Amino acid sequence: MPKRFRLTRRFPVAMTEDGYRRLKRFSHDAGLDEGEALSFLFENFESVTDTENLTHRLRLFNSELEDRKR
Repeated sequence: MPKRFRLTRRFPVAMTEDGYRRLKRFSHDAGLDEGEALSFLFENFESVTDTENLTHRLRLFNSELEDRKR
């Protein structure tokens, strides 16, 4: 029997404009709202990410983060 899908947590999130646009596109393509799309991504994180690529992208993001905050 499948788990009941309940959105039990709400938290304030700050996102880049690019990240939000990508989330909206993903959620639209998947037929989900943004909260459901985020839940799907995090519940299935290991299967939807490539570990090596994730590590590389995270290093790039972190190296640009301070400049992007200005």
